[in-house]
Amino acid sequence: MIDIQSLKVHVFDVIGAMRKVHQELGPGLNEYCYQEGLMLQLKNDNINFIREMSFHPSYMGVTMNAEFRIDFLCKEDIIVECKAVQKLMPDHRAQLFNYMRLLKQPCGIIVNFYPAVYRIERYFYDHDLKSIIDVNGHRVFNYN
Repeated sequence: MIDIQSLKVHVFDVIGAMRKVHQELGPGLNEYCYQEGLMLQLKNDNINFIREMSFHPSYMGVTMNAEFRIDFLCKEDIIVECKAVQKLMPDHRAQLFNYMRLLKQPCGIIVNFYPAVYRIERYFYDHDLKSIIDVNGHRVFNYN
């Protein structure tokens, strides 16, 4: 079972960087602008990250040619997906959940910078349960 409290603390400074980006840039810009702002803020805050990390999923142990690209991998285990949309939709969350599962990463954050009040959602992947868990410990998606 995963330790949600520890993981919440683990993502705290990454979320702080997102807050600073939204304060500086404000609402209503495009996704790329926020990604670049977040990259600069992560550097400024000395948070380790890889931007636009690509990966190939596997099927039955065979690496596929299909390629996916995550916006950021922070601290080696936090997947960050940036959005600039009117409202986060289920397919935005599904994208993050699948990246977490495919890369077996315990933490995922989706941020929507577009609205006047930006929105951040944190999720955790429990590899043993094959489930996505929210910050309150509730299963939001099962891969069983």
